Amino acid sequence: GGYFLDFDLKREELARYGLTIDMVNMVIMSAVGGENITTTVEGRERYPVNVRYMRDWRSAVDRLNRTLVPAMGGAQIPIAQIADVKMLSGPGMIRDENGRLSGYVYVDISASDVGRYVDAAKKAIGEKVSLPPGYTLVWSGQYENMQRVAQRLLIVVPITIFIIFLLLYFNTRSVTKTMIVFLSLPFSAVGAIWLLYLLGYNLSIAVWVGLIALMGVAAEMGVFVLLYLDLSYEEMRAKGLMKTREQLREAIVNGTVMRLRPMFMTVAVDFIGLIPVMLAAGTGADLTKRIAAPLVAGMFTSFVMGLVVYPAIYSVWKWHTEVKKQEVL
Repeated sequence: GGYFLDFDLKREELARYGLTIDMVNMVIMSAVGGENITTTVEGRERYPVNVRYMRDWRSAVDRLNRTLVPAMGGAQIPIAQIADVKMLSGPGMIRDENGRLSGYVYVDISASDVGRYVDAAKKAIGEKVSLPPGYTLVWSGQYENMQRVAQRLLIVVPITIFIIFLLLYFNTRSVTKTMIVFLSLPFSAVGAIWLLYLLGYNLSIAVWVGLIALMGVAAEMGVFVLLYLDLSYEEMRAKGLMKTREQLREAIVNGTVMRLRPMFMTVAVDFIGLIPVMLAAGTGADLTKRIAAPLVAGMFTSFVMGLVVYPAIYSVWKWHTEVKKQEVL
């Protein structure tokens, strides 16, 4: 809001002196606001010439009351006789929405996410505030953007997961292998959620972007782990050494060890690239940190899963579907 100089014209007094509202407005505009009467030409430069009262004559309300308005017959009438001059406070800008006047209440939130705050505020306003007829209340700004993004995420996230599933299936040609790799998604999300909790980050659009990116990276690491396990298993099987549980365990250990160095290098490179983002400060840092945080923690838990959980699941699957039958025979 701000202060405004208001001239409330008295129509009866205007009629008495034979003045119109336009005539008085012209005087007010020229005396207080100023009026361009000509333009000076100085070579290639042009400067407007503005004429109005000197600052001492228009710097206070009592002095503005002495502004003279020419009337019929050449008389000069102080504007105080035909208008009430006063300072009023009002909105910095008149806004409208859907053809009706609107006012904005700005809220800055730091202790909670926008969604939970608005839900609590809606409940409190519904219980304690009664809007007069003709008034409406709309939550806008970042909350409105989050609602639109949430609707899109309901479409984007399932499509992303479905595409990842198709790509994994076309690569492995096995539903079982695809589901094993798919376990990387919830395991990687565990680390991401814990780090978001420790850093105090609320769920936002940037966090969702980081989680979607994490899905792709975690699935890629899962594919590589499964590839090395398959290579080690098929190598020992081709030698005729896949008949007991110990031989299966040896193949899985060999495959996991082969994957350790490239997997560690992948995680290390991601860390080296993302840690500076997490330590950044300045414009845009808050956004980039929330994108990078899920990737940093999710890569770590995905790395642990690739070395601990994947081999165990792979061992159980191969034992009950292939090796156990051969041992019985």
